[in-house]
Amino acid sequence: MWGFPFLWPMNAECGQVSADDKNDKEMLPFQYRESKSERLSRLPNEASAEMGSSDMESKGPELFEVGPSNDGYQMGLLIGQKFSKEIRSRLAGDLILQNQLRPFAQTPQGKQLIEALSDNNRNKFPRYWDELLGTAAGSGVSLLDVVLINFRKEILPFVPKTLQVSSPESVDTIDDCSDVLVVSEDLAIAAHNEDANVALVDHIYLIKAKLQNGLVFVGYTYAGELPSCAFGFNTHGLAFTLNSVPPSEHEIMAGGIGRNFVSRDLLEATSMADALRIIHSCEVSVGHCYNLIYMPDRKILNVETTSRNRVSVREIGTTPFFHANMYLHLQVDQFTCQSHSFALIPGPTLYTLCTAIIDIDQQTLSIIKGNPKHGEISHVFSVSSADSKTLK
Repeated sequence: MWGFPFLWPMNAECGQVSADDKNDKEMLPFQYRESKSERLSRLPNEASAEMGSSDMESKGPELFEVGPSNDGYQMGLLIGQKFSKEIRSRLAGDLILQNQLRPFAQTPQGKQLIEALSDNNRNKFPRYWDELLGTAAGSGVSLLDVVLINFRKEILPFVPKTLQVSSPESVDTIDDCSDVLVVSEDLAIAAHNEDANVALVDHIYLIKAKLQNGLVFVGYTYAGELPSCAFGFNTHGLAFTLNSVPPSEHEIMAGGIGRNFVSRDLLEATSMADALRIIHSCEVSVGHCYNLIYMPDRKILNVETTSRNRVSVREIGTTPFFHANMYLHLQVDQFTCQSHSFALIPGPTLYTLCTAIIDIDQQTLSIIKGNPKHGEISHVFSVSSADSKTLK
């Protein structure tokens, strides 16, 4: 089901989109993943009453302010204490964690991989590693579980097929998140759909952190994970959104830098050049796509990455650019949509958590909860404000 009208025809391809006979001010296109309650609303009243009300509808993520501090452990501890309920609930309902990650972590291969991931990421980003330690301690959950969910994408490709489960909630989603990007004379915007496994519904929060140097960042955060594996911004005017781009198994480097650690570092980037330096300097394990938005220069870059320091950068211009979950300009072997086994599994695997609209000219980041066509805005942040005030 599509939540937004199209900015281009149905036969348009991913990547570049013709702007003929179109107005940049039109709504942007996304595939909206409806929730359980919305499906029930289309059933007869008797069926809806029999099945009961849904607990899948989020009221919008809670904003939690921490700092000023540069102490990673203390920051993680406060976050863990504040959102202990959400973190515990997420872990209790995460079938991928229970059925795949935890059993794999007890095998010799799993222990070796987790040790390599932990050592390499702790050595490169000790402060962010301390945040994980604090999050686990503050929420009262095991450090292993926090490590497993933060390195989920880096671990799952190595899980033996004997541990893989074919129920919808036990399949890791690949087709999650999509963006429309455009920079024209009249409009400079990034519009992002945050789609994820249904287990993450109501297990989201916003972290607003202030560092001792005065930098403030805001990250949309999955419970128990580092900010942010989705999108965020800081008061230097640097914002980003993320798209999963799964490469083939032979393209993955075991024990490399985790994507959550890269995006956490991007929240402290001082400029577009600094953001690119961060991405280039990390020996990542698996691929990722970064949509970098830098307001002082009115610039958006689409950056595709994979292991062995392979990076491709494309600057966004007047032609609207659509990016979802496939590599478009970096030459890398990848899975195609047709090969995704989870696509054949019935059930509500994906859910649209929110839509984020980053407007360079207005210097705002707006979060629309649930179905974007309803326009229910939960937060509007002023990106350039020293205090990153929530406007709504």
